[in-house]
Formats: sequence, structure tokens, C-alpha cells
Amino acid sequence: MKKSVFKILNIVTLCFVTLTFTNCGSEEPGIIIGGTDSLVIESLKSGIMNGNLDEDFTLNSSQIYNLNGSFIIEPGATLTIPEGTRIQALDGGTSVYIAVLKGAKINVLGTEDSPVFMASVSGNPGDWGGLTICGDATTTAGANAEAEVGGFIYGGANDADNSGSISYLVIEGTGAQINPDSQYNGVSLYAVGAGTTINNVAIINGKDDGIEFFGGTVSVSNLFLENNADDSIDWTEGWNGTVTNAYITHTVSGFSTVFEGDKDNGNPKFNNITAVSSVGGTALQFKKQSGATITGLSLTGYDTSIDMKDGGDLTNVLIDGVAADPSLSYTSTALVTAAAFNWVNSSVSITTLPLQGTVASKVILDASIKYVLNSSYIVKAGGELVIPAGTKIEAKADGTAVYIAVLKGGKIDIQGTESNPVVMASVASSPGDWGGLTICGDATTTAGANAEAEVGGFIYGGTNDADNSGSIKYLVIKGTGAQINSDSQYNGISLYAVGSGTTIENVSVIDGKDDGIEFFGGTVSASNLYLENNADDSVDWTEGWNGTVTNTYISHTVSGFSTAFEGDKDNNNPKFVNLTAISAVGGTSLQFKKTSGATITNIWLEGYEKNIDMKDGGDLASVIIDGVAASTTADYKTGTKVDVSTWTWKNAGL
Repeated sequence: MKKSVFKILNIVTLCFVTLTFTNCGSEEPGIIIGGTDSLVIESLKSGIMNGNLDEDFTLNSSQIYNLNGSFIIEPGATLTIPEGTRIQALDGGTSVYIAVLKGAKINVLGTEDSPVFMASVSGNPGDWGGLTICGDATTTAGANAEAEVGGFIYGGANDADNSGSISYLVIEGTGAQINPDSQYNGVSLYAVGAGTTINNVAIINGKDDGIEFFGGTVSVSNLFLENNADDSIDWTEGWNGTVTNAYITHTVSGFSTVFEGDKDNGNPKFNNITAVSSVGGTALQFKKQSGATITGLSLTGYDTSIDMKDGGDLTNVLIDGVAADPSLSYTSTALVTAAAFNWVNSSVSITTLPLQGTVASKVILDASIKYVLNSSYIVKAGGELVIPAGTKIEAKADGTAVYIAVLKGGKIDIQGTESNPVVMASVASSPGDWGGLTICGDATTTAGANAEAEVGGFIYGGTNDADNSGSIKYLVIKGTGAQINSDSQYNGISLYAVGSGTTIENVSVIDGKDDGIEFFGGTVSASNLYLENNADDSVDWTEGWNGTVTNTYISHTVSGFSTAFEGDKDNNNPKFVNLTAISAVGGTSLQFKKTSGATITNIWLEGYEKNIDMKDGGDLASVIIDGVAASTTADYKTGTKVDVSTWTWKNAGL
């Protein structure tokens, strides 16, 4: 509504509410008007927001304002909202919204200690229409285009246009449905110019987009976007601003995407974007020829990382300087965390997150979060997975589909401690529930360089016996050994050509359906291994492994296992210092196939029906026990038992 028309209506109305009056059209003196403020101003003074504001006005932070209809800021007018102000939107759908027209301004002056709130009472998605701002910057829709919401006019030629300033604003419950194809967003920015300042904005529980840019040049920093049902950030019409620091969460299924770019590519930029989903879904979607330049991206829990919806060129989307790759999960260390938005007071606290996809850079998990391993989680060459002390990883009981693998050239750094070990286990911890941990290195193996592993078909082996695949300290693994085929299973830990530069100490593998730990060549050593009720072999090695294990304790209380040790193929004389193996159910202790062997110092074997089994008639001299060739008749209760009474970490659970 035009300013002049609205003022006339105000005057007419005021004529009827004066205490003493004659005809409003009369020129006679003696008329007493009840005031000169418009009805909109009078309503604002009484806490009601409704109508068209055509002059500057500052809200009162001590007043709760009831938004019970459309509130439109006309060209030339400025609405100022001080810190701490609360605007309560009526649950009125599309009829309730705030709009700043082209040529008008809004100044939201919230602070970290006292943000401004705009929300419906319940904060439910779709309760109201949100905030719309129209500017005079360029858009591919052209000058004086008509917005899909409200039919507002936007767009021009002034890319430096200033529609005001927004700081520390929380918006909840937006996204009212206009028609089958259109909804209001939390914040809609139509051709808003670079002169506008927007920072520290939280948009929660929107039925449509969190924030959408329709052309323009405005930039935004510090966005918190939670459970917006369509796209968290949407842009179209050639918007080419920048978003810096955004934290996006999805805990409700059925949303569309984290990002949706559409139409012409104005190459907007995104710096430090963290998006976390506990319900899968698609992360970044680009329609038509849209694109973006993204730096510092961290995606966790999404089924699809990159979706070029209409077959657009992947080179339109640059992520950390490289064209987007849909095969990557972009799970990397988050540069933005929810803790940075303590002023939001979000109602949703994500304490459980999915773990899946690939690691291509350095990823640091958060020990305060329980991770659910839904499928494979693969650390690629050049990637590094850091798992802090106390981290719990719950493996879905889905057999061979669920495992963690570190590929040749990748690293894992498990930083458990005696009081806070890292735990990887299925809920029931039943044998065969999941696939365990596999690490591939570049050390030598009799299988040759670039051999193919029986699990996952991963490539391993090379010539670098000092290769470093990372560090494992205080790790508990339970319920592994999923069956691959009739001849192969996953182990608790599989070490393929892992080099001596790798550290492995204080590891417990319990209730595995296959081996506890198996070495496929390589030179890696380990210390303090606790292996309980692994159904095949507790320690297995082949392909010429020649490392050393110090302090091994093996327990068998469930019948039907294979052996405590199984050595196979060529003998590169691995060494075991301080070996204790105790069975309550008989069975075979140490088995050596083909020409394999080992040197064992300080041995204690107890409860086995057979202590030494040279399966294929190998030479007993290949197995040296306390300086003497192995004997099939010795009882081997000659050493000192490994004392695990202080290994309080070994049975830690989820």
C-alpha cells in the first residue's frame, strides 16, 4: 500500500475515535484529534505488529510484540529492533510475515548475550511466513522483478544497495505454504545488496528453506540452521555473495538438501561449512548450471555428498580448490561447531551421529558423540582418521557391509587411554555382527607389491618396511568376524603389509567369529594384546610377517575355536615375548602350517589338548621356544603368566 493512501486512511479512522470532533472534512476550528501517530505506530506502542510501516520506528526491547498479520516496511522507512526484543508470530500461515520492501531498511541489533527472537509460540514448521527482504541489487530475473512471496518488487542495478543490518537473530517455525510450488522461507533475500550486513542468524524448524538468496550480492556470516525441511541454504538467479561459518543439522528425516543451487552460476563462495545429519539424505545439490566455490567443508552422515541434479559440470563446484567428486563423502574435521552458537539455545542436541563414507583429509572425531557405523568407513590415501580417548563407535549388526578400513597411504590415530579406551562394538557384541578394522600398508609381503586383500579387495604391499599407517592405543573391539564367503571372514583387526612405523599397543579383541588379529606380511609390531573367545585363531599371520608381539594374553572359554596361534606359509621368524594362552575348553594352542615358524620367549600354555601342531609336517626347529626347538610333548607351563589384572580397560563397552 502506498504511503499517501495509508496516511489518509489513518486520518479518517482517527476522526472517528476523537473525543470531540466535527465532520473530518470541515474547515471549522475546534477539532481535537487524539494524536498524530498512525494506527500502525499506535499498535506498535501497544505491542501489536500489523500493517504497513511508512516511517522510522524503534521497537521497545522490554515489550513482547505480537505479529498477528503481515508487517510491511515501506520504502524510505527503517524498523529498528533492539537487543533482546521478542516478536511472537501468530500461527497464521502465509498471512503472518515481516517484509522489508525495496528502498526500506531493517536493523536487528541483537547481541550474543541478548539476541532478538522471531518465533511462533510452538515453533512448529509452517506456523508463519518468516522474514523477507527486497533490495535493489542485480539479479538474473531483471530489474523490478516480482517475488514469488507476496508479489513484492525487487532487483535493480545497485549491487552495493543497503537494506540494513541483522545481528544475532533467532527465527523459528517458518515456511508457511503459499501454493503447491511455493513456501515462505525462514529468511528470503531478494536482490539484497552488499551494503547489507547479516551475521549470527539461527533458523530453526522451517518447513521450507532456512535462508534463500534470489540474486543479489549480500554476504552472510555465522549461520546456524537446524531442521529446515527443504534446503538449509538455497540460492538462485545468479547470487554471488559469500557465506562464512555455517553449522547445519538434520535430525528429522525427509528434508531436501543442505545446499541447493539453481540456474545461472554467479559463483557464490562458502567458507567453513559444517553439516551433520543423523538421518542420511543429500548434502549438496546443484541444478541447471549452478555452482559454487567451497572451502573448509565437513559433511557427516549424508547418503549423498554431491548431486548434480541436471547433469551440470562438476567443475562448476570447487571444493578446497578441486572439482567436486560425488564419490567422496567430504567427512573432514569440522571448522565450525555447535558450541560456537551458544546464544541459540537449540532444542535439539545431537549426541549420536552416523559414521559412513570416506575420509580424504584429516578427520577428528568427537568423544562426546556416540558414532553409529552404518556401513563402510574408508580412510583413503592421504586421509587421516583421529579417534580421541573415550570415543564410542557402535557398529550396526549388518555383517560384511559394516567395517572401517584404512587404505594404503592413509592413517588412523586411535588415542585411547587406560581410563578412557576407544570402543568399537555392535550393541549385542555377538560374533560376526560386523567386519572389524582393516589397515593396509606399504611394507613388504610375500604376496608382492600392490596385492589384493581378501577383504574388500583393497590394495596393499610395497617396499617400505618402515611405513607408518598411524597409531592404535587402548582399543577394544567386540563382535567382529562377518562372513565374506565360505573361505573368508573379516577379523577383529586385519593388518595388510603394515610397516614398523605404525604403533599398536593395548588392544583387546573379544568375541570375534574369525581371528582376533591377523598379520598379512609387513613388519609392524604390537604390545599388550588381550584376545578373548575369538572363534578361529586369536593371532594369525601369513605372507612373511616378521614383527614382534610383546605381552599377549589369550583366553578361550567357548568351545569350537580353531587355535590360539596360526602361522602360515613362509617363515620370516616373527617374535613373541611373554605369551600366555589359557583354555577352559581344550582345543589346540599353537599351529604352524607349511614352513611357518616363530621365536617365542616366556611361554605359558594351559588347558589345551594339543600345545604344538605342525599342521603340514613342518620342521619343529622353525619354532623356537625359550631358546629350544618346539616339542609336541612339552606342557609349556614354564614361564611367567602375563598379568592382566591391571588391564582394567580390556572389557570396556559402549
